[in-house]
Formats: sequence, C-alpha cells, structure tokens
Amino acid sequence: MAQVDVKNLQGQTVGQVELADEVFARRVNPSLLHEVTRWYLRSQRAGTHKTKGRGEVSGAGRKLSRQKGTGRARVGSIRSSIWRKGGTVHGPQPRSYAYALPRKMVLGALRSALSAKLADQKLTIVESWPLETHKSAKLRDTLSVLDGQTRTILLVEPEGNRNLELASRNLDGVKLVTPRLLQAYDLLKHDRLMLSKDTALHLSKMLGPSEAQEAGGKVEKASAAPVATPEKPAKAAKPRTRKATSAKTAAKE
Repeated sequence: MAQVDVKNLQGQTVGQVELADEVFARRVNPSLLHEVTRWYLRSQRAGTHKTKGRGEVSGAGRKLSRQKGTGRARVGSIRSSIWRKGGTVHGPQPRSYAYALPRKMVLGALRSALSAKLADQKLTIVESWPLETHKSAKLRDTLSVLDGQTRTILLVEPEGNRNLELASRNLDGVKLVTPRLLQAYDLLKHDRLMLSKDTALHLSKMLGPSEAQEAGGKVEKASAAPVATPEKPAKAAKPRTRKATSAKTAAKE
C-alpha cells in the first residue's frame, strides 16, 4: 500500500493515507494512454462540417446551351462540380467520430495515469475543502500555498461543494471534475492532481479489484463447468443409435 501525506489548506501535514497499489502503483502503459486519449479526443469532436453537393447549391437546372454547334463543351447544368460555385464532390459530411472502446482499457488507462502522477510526485492529498467563500482569489491563494509553482491543476471532488465549484470555474489552468467523470486525458493535460482524502479512498475502492468481484468470478466459472459437461454424452449417443438401426435393416435385407 502506497502511503501519501495528507495536508490541510494551510500546507501543513496532518497525517497519511494508504492508497491501493492496484490503482496508484501500477506499471505505466504509454501505448494504452495514447489509445484512450485518442478515443476521448475523437469523441469530443462535433463533426458538424459539411459541404454542399450538386443538388444543394443555388442555380437553375436548365441546360445552358444547345448540345451542338456552339464550339464549346457540352454543359448540362450550371451546378456542375467543374464550374465555379458548383457543387463539391465527395466533400465532408456531418458524422460522428466516436467509436467504442472496451471498458477495461479505459479503466486501465485511468490507473496508469494515476500511477504516473504518484510516481512523479505530482499528487497532493488534501484533508478536505472547507472553503468559507466562493471568491476565486481566496482559492488561488490556497492553491499557491499547497503548490505555488504548478500552472495547471486538476481538482477531483464530488458534487455538493458549491463554494469550490464557483471559485474554481474562473481560474485559468484549474479544472474541477467529479470522480465519475474523471478521464485519463485530464490527468495527462494538467501538471498537478489534487484530491481530498475521501476522494482518494473512493478512487482506490472504485478502481481497485474487490474481493467480492473475484469471488463472484470464481463462482461463475465453477457453475458454468457442470452445465457444459452433460451435453457431450447426449450428442455422442445419437450416432450409435443410427448405426445400430442401420445394421438391423442390413441384416433383414
């Protein structure tokens, strides 16, 4: 279990907290972080780009000139793509760039990002956030006391702390997210990660494998084995009956 110092808002160490090694002390997987970051950024794209086709640009649909005798090319419409202000061929159309990614990969990347923050000593555990006011200047002074050299800070705190929400939204380089919406991309984008003690324990429990899940998996494997075994003798008995009947019929003939 990794032990991290717990500080109060005045920057004083008031204790320690033990974090799960499965969440905060795993081996960092750079390729997994790259894949999950790419997946997250593609899901954030609006995909509203669009060009007008031949049937959408303005212009009459009549034939511009007669087919023969003009000495020019045969033009059927002014909205042709080879003409100026004509339609665009194979242009971008509105679409979604999002794609599915296994949940285990997303959680694995989140564990790798948290482990990287702890390994680089860029993780700060705060006892709590009892802010008396919603002023951004007061929160900036508090963050400067905790770590004055960091330019970008990611705060992870559950909903309900209204003063923290109002004070952090106007600070440049500071972002507040809930544990449920925490992404590996946010951890990589910000230099410093600040968690409250309760939030750190919640992440250790939420992202770490529990004994109940492991026990449940063993029970499912054990219960699945007896179900599959009775089917094999039943399938093998059918050819024996057919062979026996065919032998009797051959003897009668």
